[in-house]
Amino acid sequence: MNILPRHGLLQFRNAARIYRKPVTESLQLFKQETKLLKVTLWISHQPNQLEELDSAINFLKGFGVLIYADWLDEEHSIYNTNIQDSKEKKEKRIKENRKFIFLATEEAIDSKECKWELRYANTQKSIDQIAILPVRKDYTDYSGSAYLQKYPYIQKSDHVQDRYEVKYPDGSIEELGAWLSS
Repeated sequence: MNILPRHGLLQFRNAARIYRKPVTESLQLFKQETKLLKVTLWISHQPNQLEELDSAINFLKGFGVLIYADWLDEEHSIYNTNIQDSKEKKEKRIKENRKFIFLATEEAIDSKECKWELRYANTQKSIDQIAILPVRKDYTDYSGSAYLQKYPYIQKSDHVQDRYEVKYPDGSIEELGAWLSS
């Protein structure tokens, strides 16, 4: 699995802006975007990794998608309700969004909640609507996470500079922009 290093992901954090904003302010701005003519996607992430979330959102926004992250949803305040309500709200949002991306940091891979979201998405979406965005602090592989290898994952192209792709378990590759718009 071709893994995006954490520093590679973080370069996208403020790349789309002329000036820098704090992480929480940057994430709040994503809520104000229009949904018109955009593919929606759920991004599963470890809640305490806001810098990685902000970076991933900026990276994906370059492809013209509207991203839903439950951390930003005050109306459905997933983290301020009881466990059953929270689960039902997450289920509804995962179903509503066309695509599902698992921001696979080491912490997210170990998170029971993130694993549950991925398993639930797998019951609601076809395999071509789910992708793993693997991120590590170094270039090593994820040992002990064999279940991630059954999903397509996002990688930087080995052949085309500044191109990102979705690689399927069967070895086939699709350009990330085409995958996001399908």
